[in-house]
Amino acid sequence: MNNPLLQLLVLAGIAIFLILRLRNVLGTRGGYEPPQVDAPEAPRPRFDVIEGTATEEDHDILDHAPAGSATARALAAMKAAEPSFGVTDFLNGAKSAYEMILMAFERGDLSEVRAFLAEPVAEAFQSVIDARAANGQTVTAQYVGTRETALAGAEYDRDTGMAEISVRFVGELIASTRDADGNVIEGDPKAPRKQRDTWTFARRMGQDDPNWQLVATG
Repeated sequence: MNNPLLQLLVLAGIAIFLILRLRNVLGTRGGYEPPQVDAPEAPRPRFDVIEGTATEEDHDILDHAPAGSATARALAAMKAAEPSFGVTDFLNGAKSAYEMILMAFERGDLSEVRAFLAEPVAEAFQSVIDARAANGQTVTAQYVGTRETALAGAEYDRDTGMAEISVRFVGELIASTRDADGNVIEGDPKAPRKQRDTWTFARRMGQDDPNWQLVATG
């Protein structure tokens, strides 16, 4: 075998190896629901994205938002206001909060998650829970898992320090609603279903309380 042909075969082998490695890293994609609650328009402040920068080295931002985008600039501004803030850490916490809040709603008891709900959201959730009880309905639910957690947007108000981050979730749960006679009127007690939500969390950056509140659902 001559040298040029040998070199060609070696290069082809390296290329195939790199393609397989990239595919392994990147991977492939193959009852009642909580009411949608819009964030209050007043006295909600106007959110101005301040001119922050997300450098190529800040992968905590750039792994979730395009460089130079309004979302990336807002996240950079949040980090400038509160250096301990991390986007990945926030999304991990939001994922846990999504499961806890969703299951508290399905069980009909918001007491354990009340501190994480803005007043309009808590009232909307409670109104559905109260309607179920008034009609003698019960919900049985089991959370299977969160299939997707992704940043959907971010805004920051430099005057008030208020930050809002929207997160897109795809959850999977088994849930069914029964009437007063025990008949299933919604859902399936045996088959899981997917639920897609976009929730918005808000917090004033730099304050001692580290908890974000759910201010809108959709």
